Formats: sequence, structure tokens, C-alpha cells
Amino acid sequence: MTGPSKIKHIGMAVSDLESAKRFYEESLGLNVEREETLGEMKIAFVPVGEVNIELIQSTTEDGVIAKFIAKRGEGVHHIAYEVEDVSSSLEELKARGVKLVDETPREGAGGTAVAFVHPKSAHGVLTELVGRKRNA
Repeated sequence: MTGPSKIKHIGMAVSDLESAKRFYEESLGLNVEREETLGEMKIAFVPVGEVNIELIQSTTEDGVIAKFIAKRGEGVHHIAYEVEDVSSSLEELKARGVKLVDETPREGAGGTAVAFVHPKSAHGVLTELVGRKRNA
């Protein structure tokens, strides 16, 4: 497998997106670049060098992020790595016996193709594979 080319983003589960944005902007002096709603999630993108911090708030009480926060509290939810081709990466990982959350890519933020590797195969870390944008 051609390894990831870089860390794309770090997903942070937050209960209150507005409060989290204020912390990153007012306390750390960073800027929210854009916001997006994806399914049951509101996401704010905070660039730090070449890596984004994704502040993710659930829009429903039973959403994936809400469940994560109820079980583990706010904090790091996942680490995302950029790969050349998500489908090929999934095939190679599956052939190596890696437990996957997604057998095929799905649509992610910004229209990217994404898939998740199960935390049980990644030493407790939910790992996201993000495909490069075709025009990037």
C-alpha cells in the first residue's frame, strides 16, 4: 500500500461548536476558515499549517458525535490521513486483515471520498482515509 501522504485533519468532538470556535479564535489566535453541515454534523474547519482541526458538533441527540461525547467526553474523535486512492487503500488493508468500518468509500466533507478504519485495528484510534480532490 502506498502510505498516507500527510495528516489531513484531526477531528475534535465538541458539544458546543460556537464555544469551541471562540476558544480557537480568541485564545489560540486561529481562524475558522469555513463551516459545513454533513449529515448529522456541523463542522468548522480551523487550519493550522497544512493540517485542519475539524470541530464537529452533532445536530441530533443520537448522532455519532453525540454518542461519542456521552461515552468519552469531548476531545479527539479521529485522525485523518490523505491517501491517493481510498478504494485501493481499503482493498489493501482488508487483504492484510485490518478491521474496517467502511468497506467502500463514502462522501466526506468538501466532497472528498472517505472511509474509516476500526479503532480495534489502529490501537484505539479511529482512523480516516481521505482521498485527494481530483482538482487539488
